[in-house]
Amino acid sequence: MLVLERGPWPEAADFGADELANVNRHYLTPDPDLNPRTLRSSTSTAAVPAAFSNVPQMVGGGTVHWTGLVPRFQPSDFRQRSLHGVVAHSSLEDWPIDYEDLEPYYDRVEWELGVSGRAGANIHEGPRRRDYPCPPLPPAPYTERFRTGCEKLGLSSFPTPSALLSKPFGSRPKTVVHPFIERHGDPTATKSTALNTFVPAALATGRVTFQPGTYVHALERARDGTVAAAIFTDSEGRNRAQSARLFILACGAIESTRLWLLSGLPDASGQVGRNLTLHEFSCALGTFDEPVFGWMGGGHIARSTLDFYETQDDRGFIGGCHVFASGPRSPWPINFTVPASPLWGAAAKNVDRTLFNHTMAAAFLLHDLPQESNRVDLDPEVTDDWGLPVARITHRMHTNDIAQAAWFAARCGEILAAAGATQTWTFPITTITGNASHQHGTLRMGTDPERCVLDSDCRAFEVPNLYAVDGSGFPTGSGLNPTLTIMANAWRVADRIAEAARR
Repeated sequence: MLVLERGPWPEAADFGADELANVNRHYLTPDPDLNPRTLRSSTSTAAVPAAFSNVPQMVGGGTVHWTGLVPRFQPSDFRQRSLHGVVAHSSLEDWPIDYEDLEPYYDRVEWELGVSGRAGANIHEGPRRRDYPCPPLPPAPYTERFRTGCEKLGLSSFPTPSALLSKPFGSRPKTVVHPFIERHGDPTATKSTALNTFVPAALATGRVTFQPGTYVHALERARDGTVAAAIFTDSEGRNRAQSARLFILACGAIESTRLWLLSGLPDASGQVGRNLTLHEFSCALGTFDEPVFGWMGGGHIARSTLDFYETQDDRGFIGGCHVFASGPRSPWPINFTVPASPLWGAAAKNVDRTLFNHTMAAAFLLHDLPQESNRVDLDPEVTDDWGLPVARITHRMHTNDIAQAAWFAARCGEILAAAGATQTWTFPITTITGNASHQHGTLRMGTDPERCVLDSDCRAFEVPNLYAVDGSGFPTGSGLNPTLTIMANAWRVADRIAEAARR
């Protein structure tokens, strides 16, 4: 098996505690000057430059800098159409698989990563066959504040399952938890990333080769309609072709779709690129008299509640969100989020001295409803540095999303107030920027080839030797971090491919 990777193959020594180099200078994230992307709210508005997704292009992908929160989807996430019926201006559908189909693979991924958590702590979780391999991470002051706030409001909460090792696991040591391992890569190589787990395991089989620094810009078809070769530019700038019996897309929902369109692959259903859903992160912010040390662990130590996750008719919207404790995340100055704070100079430093240790957030991931009009296509005017059309995102929030965002921002503020915050600010959202690392849809999977791009095993209906195993196949998003589900589904699809090969 050959893995063609757009970015480099980093080592732990390549990562360090330098915010400017890693984030602002695009060491981990694509440079928008070289790899632009455009965004518009509808087909009648002009597309404008958009900040590029913060998904790293390198061996290990987005897990290289992920927070590592790995909750499972709820059983209800797989049957939203059955639960809610037809929702106006939405393309809501059930998944062709359900929670029970993924549960064995959730378990496998959790034990491969060494997830820290506690079975049963989330009273709403679906059935599971065994406990997590590691106990929960020790709580931090800000997660205890969140727990207190939830308890005073009569809400349950639980330590969020994490891809950080709370104890030695297998041959790997306990994770060194520090603020610079989110959005920066982990210089200690103790965080559970694909770079530290699945990649070494794949190499150990002797049957996998990684080729970093390759830009795949087309899939060439044979006369029988299958993909015959991947056309790419290698790290030396040479144009090459790689033939294979089977091809798998795993570029993220946006870039997998872009490659599909650049290749001129068929789209009889008219659904390629459609039903894009993105997670927008928002929160309430609170300040406390006592220190809460929200920076501890860079946001990796988290506590959550799913008490608001399922639909309730009296809210005026369907669906719900994962609500969780959050610090200032990466070690950014807190004055970038406290409203009306100075951004520079002595006054800004004074805000940091006064508030940095006394500020935390209660945050949520918006459950974005799918809409056919929210899509990815090729921009007819803007190209990347290689002269290829870039992805153009068309996205407008559904009225359900706007109502949901306002409601959840208010609930987050209530949790902080109950936890003892002396002042709170809420941040309801009305637009999604397209700069999301959580991407779903665009190559929807299902059973009807007239309405879907992929079948239930994530194989393309019209290109029988092509699969997609990122979030592009998701019929709907969710209100929970999707990476564990992407991994579990990819493992499920890999098993189906292996079964077919044996047959």
